[in-house]
Amino acid sequence: MNTRYAIAGLVAAAALLGVSGGAYANGHGQHSGAIYDYAKVLSSQPVVHYVTVRRPVQECWQDTEYYTEYRRAPGEGGATLFGAIVGGVIGHQFGGGSGKHAATAAGTIIGASIGNGAARRKAGSNHGYTQVSRPVRRCETRYRDHREERIDGYDVIYRYRGQNYSTRMPYDPGRKMKIRVDIRPAR
Repeated sequence: MNTRYAIAGLVAAAALLGVSGGAYANGHGQHSGAIYDYAKVLSSQPVVHYVTVRRPVQECWQDTEYYTEYRRAPGEGGATLFGAIVGGVIGHQFGGGSGKHAATAAGTIIGASIGNGAARRKAGSNHGYTQVSRPVRRCETRYRDHREERIDGYDVIYRYRGQNYSTRMPYDPGRKMKIRVDIRPAR
């Protein structure tokens, strides 16, 4: 019979030691494990602020660009070349020695000028400088501002065991939320 009481005593001592050991686990007499429960969410309102956002927008349009263009008279190049050759041949007939070279050069220049002038007179007003236009695509980057809504968090009111509490959370908790219940002895 003594053995039976001894075993029962050991079991009771171990149980008592297990309960009290958990209470003094952190050395301050406080329970180290947290207790969690669920509370009903009564309301959840977003906390909103507005920011101005600037975005680049490229705007393009068709424009007209003007420039000056020289339009040659029809056959102007050929007439100038022909006049230069004929003038050079005629100039080569005059002079002697180094004067012959000068006469040939002068004849070439005079003949080219005469041939060019003849081609222009023949063309009438179909040559010379004219104003020409062409379509050009132009683009410019401009900035547009608009306001955007940003959510900073949610102001939540919840009920736990008949009491209402409030907190701010970074997300909407839904219909119920997990809470930590902290039980400590009063001092």
